[in-house]
Amino acid sequence: MIQLNSAGKRYGNKLLFEGADLLITAQDRVGLVGANGTGKTTFLKILAGLESLDYGSASVAKGIDIGYLPQDGLALSGRTVFAECMSVFSRLQAIEKELEQLTSGMAEVDHTSAEYEQIADRYHHIEHEFRVHDGYAIEAQVGTVLAGLGFGPEEWYRQTEEFSGGWQMRIALAKLLLQKPNLLLLDEPTNHLDLESRNWLEEYLSNYPFAFVLISHDRYFLDITVNRIVEIWNKKIWTYSGNYEKYLSQKTQRQEQLEANYRNQRERIEQLEVFINRFRYQATKAKQVQSRIKELEKIERIQLPEEEKTIHFSFPQPKPSGRIVAEFVGVAKSYHKPCGSDRNVRATPAGTTHEVFRDVNFMIEKGDRIALVGVNGAGKSTLIKLLAGTEPLTAGEYQLGHNVQFDYFAQDQYKELDQDARMIDDIGRVSPSSRETDLRNLLGCFLFSGDEVFKRIGVLSGGERNRYALLRMLLHPANFLLLDEPTNHLDMRAKDVLLEALSKYTGTVVFVSHDRYFIDKLATRVFEIGGGRVEVYPGNYEDFLWRKQRGAEKLQEQVSASTQMSQSGNGHVGAGAPTRPADEQAASSNGDKPSKRLNPIKRKQMQARAQELEEKISELETSIAQCEASLQNFVSADETTRLTYELDQNRTELQQHVTEWEQIGQELEVGS
Repeated sequence: MIQLNSAGKRYGNKLLFEGADLLITAQDRVGLVGANGTGKTTFLKILAGLESLDYGSASVAKGIDIGYLPQDGLALSGRTVFAECMSVFSRLQAIEKELEQLTSGMAEVDHTSAEYEQIADRYHHIEHEFRVHDGYAIEAQVGTVLAGLGFGPEEWYRQTEEFSGGWQMRIALAKLLLQKPNLLLLDEPTNHLDLESRNWLEEYLSNYPFAFVLISHDRYFLDITVNRIVEIWNKKIWTYSGNYEKYLSQKTQRQEQLEANYRNQRERIEQLEVFINRFRYQATKAKQVQSRIKELEKIERIQLPEEEKTIHFSFPQPKPSGRIVAEFVGVAKSYHKPCGSDRNVRATPAGTTHEVFRDVNFMIEKGDRIALVGVNGAGKSTLIKLLAGTEPLTAGEYQLGHNVQFDYFAQDQYKELDQDARMIDDIGRVSPSSRETDLRNLLGCFLFSGDEVFKRIGVLSGGERNRYALLRMLLHPANFLLLDEPTNHLDMRAKDVLLEALSKYTGTVVFVSHDRYFIDKLATRVFEIGGGRVEVYPGNYEDFLWRKQRGAEKLQEQVSASTQMSQSGNGHVGAGAPTRPADEQAASSNGDKPSKRLNPIKRKQMQARAQELEEKISELETSIAQCEASLQNFVSADETTRLTYELDQNRTELQQHVTEWEQIGQELEVGS
């Protein structure tokens, strides 16, 4: 598809890479990696035809359709989200309109005329093209992609200009995915995606029928999506087969082999030089000396690349706090959404009250490292603001523990910095005991190198100021850190330094991040936020996913059991109540039965209620199945919205009924 021969590129006086030979085929799924500033984005633009080479050549096969997504900078306006995505199918929409006109034309002319035959031929020709390109399902495709990228049906008909820059980039990504170019070029597509959207994009790209090249700082994302790694390193292009994990292993092996070859070559060169210097002036050895001189001249010297600096920095440890760091008791949070408010208040009409949390209870203990997860807009940032005290509670109580001192890193933390100060001076005041070399190394790890350390904070970009604000806070941490997306704008190297520092940190951390590797390595507990609730899961992110899966399987088993009971006619709970585990049955047989028995009238009422619940559970299961089947066939956005709302309501009601049914069954058994 695309071939580079001896390619090279400069950026001003800086050489990015040279001598690059690369072939991208139709089946390649390439991850482009390298430190910030090595030229990854420039390389992607060269593949997209937006930048030219300074050396060598690039050839593109005929008929190749290339789609390119930049990191940011796109602004869409003038259409709704759905219409903007539908614009990708302008050709198919034109065909659909012509088909309607031809249908009307055929109805108006004589079926035996030559004109009718001409119209019919044209109709069959373009209708075949329309069908081959899946024209009848384009609205369903748009709905699927928008839903996967986090747009609820209620947002499809909002104007694109109402959305923030990050969400506009999601719209641009949706358009590219719907376009399905032969070569897809994505520059950090996960930057503006939450975990659920990243998971969806992973699956989409895993099934993508054509080639793609992408830049990402998410290791898990690269591991799942790519089958080849291209690295820009030491001004060269290096290729590795396999995903990111295999790349790390192969790179280590390649480096070891290069170093071994270098040592062998140095030994041979030294042997030749010793022989030449020893016998240079002996006539009897002249022939052998000349032979070795020629051999020495022909040796192509192996150059070892500069070693990548591995930076380890120990952040100061905070003063210890009490065992209980923070506690929520019956906390609720809601706020009035005025007209024109921020888009993150999802699915709430302007001028209404939006409930974020209700009756939330949890305790945070010393040493906890808690990851907050949930879809964008669920309330992760709101919860951190409640913990930081920057947002008031609507109801309930929030208590901080003994000797707790918190520090809050917001997504716009840079606004609190001294805009006139130079970074190296400002960070020196924060950590006066650190040497300038250490401070420079740490700034370099957070992507500030060379003369950049002398920049004034006010001239930094938003992302650069956020990175600096995070570094500044970690140099003098409190014992309770509240971090809202600290991994934004960090490459893998900087994330590793941050991860290592927080792993050794003896205080307590609550953080939001969309990087699964970071969450998995750091978190000791996961708080899932959604539907006004906070569900607490022990362990890291992988443990959280496993427990979620187990919970879904258990619910399905319970629902299936209740359905079987209802269908078999065992309507009474006494005959069809949930079966107790063997150890509970054994305990009952050993005389451990409760002494209190149910009143016969209450027992009869409970049995009647159980029968009623079983019937409702069966009806809800049928209704859920019908809604899921209906959602497979797109009719209209309004109908999809209605079905989605109905499905959510039915699932919630089903869960409530199943829980109540189980409780009644347990009470009947205990009171028998």
